[in-house]
Amino acid sequence: MKNPSTRQKGDRGEVIALEYLISSGYTILETNWSAHKAEIDIIAKEADTLIFIEVKTRTSPTAPEVAVTLRKQQLIASAASQYQELIDHNWAIRFDIITVNYYSPQNFNLEHFKDAFFPGL
Repeated sequence: MKNPSTRQKGDRGEVIALEYLISSGYTILETNWSAHKAEIDIIAKEADTLIFIEVKTRTSPTAPEVAVTLRKQQLIASAASQYQELIDHNWAIRFDIITVNYYSPQNFNLEHFKDAFFPGL
C-alpha cells in the first residue's frame, strides 16, 4: 500500500480530533470553516465557550504544535472574528491546538492544548 499524502494524514488527524472532542462532550459547530486566507479546522462549543481549534498532525517525532506560527495564529484569529460576526452569541472565546502524532490507525498520540494562544497579546 502506498504511503498516505500529507493531506490524507491531516484529514486522519482531524477525524481523530473530532472523535476525541465528541467523546469529551464538545458540540461541533463547524469543520474546515474558511474566511479569506484562513481556515479554522474545528469550531466547537463547550458549555458557554466558543472554541476555535487548529489541528496539527505529524508522522515524525517533531512537535506538531510548533507549526502554529504567529502568522497562523493571526489568520485563525481573523477568521474567528469573521465567524463571530455571523453568529449571535455571548459566549467566552478560546483558541486551542490539538496535536496528533500519527503512526497508524491504532497507533497515535493526541494532545489537547487549551487556551493555546491569545490573539492580540
